[in-house]
Amino acid sequence: MLKKIISGCQTGADIAGVDAAIAQHFPYDGWVPFGRRTEAGPLDEKYQVKEMTNAGYPPRTRKNIIDSDGTVIFTHGKLSGGSALTRKIAIEHKKPWLHLNMNEHTADDAVKNLFSWIELHGLEVLNVAGRSGSKDPKIYSVVFSVIHSLLEKTICNH
Repeated sequence: MLKKIISGCQTGADIAGVDAAIAQHFPYDGWVPFGRRTEAGPLDEKYQVKEMTNAGYPPRTRKNIIDSDGTVIFTHGKLSGGSALTRKIAIEHKKPWLHLNMNEHTADDAVKNLFSWIELHGLEVLNVAGRSGSKDPKIYSVVFSVIHSLLEKTICNH
């Protein structure tokens, strides 16, 4: 049973997962780079997350993967950049990962696939990752919708 959402709180997919958790009053957490660094400037203090001692993104990505039971990576298209690195680190740490290319899924299908994948792997802590807002301006709303619906379904089923 899913108990917590975590993310690195970058713009786009990451923060959408956390915002959906907040909207559903669902527990969230995660590691962010030193200085609460995002591509849009420091992360707002309203987000109660942990700060790394390093300002880089890869160490934060690694820590969130290690602290989770599995990672979902949202994109519109193929994995590249930080999203590809996320997959690579998940594989290195033998953690389940799921890539949802939202060019190939409706939001409803993504919710069903993600819910089934979470149940299959018995995940309690889900790391939400994917494209940043600057690389994919549409990713935030899609991820928010999917995670919000997932949490609604999770809360109703348990």
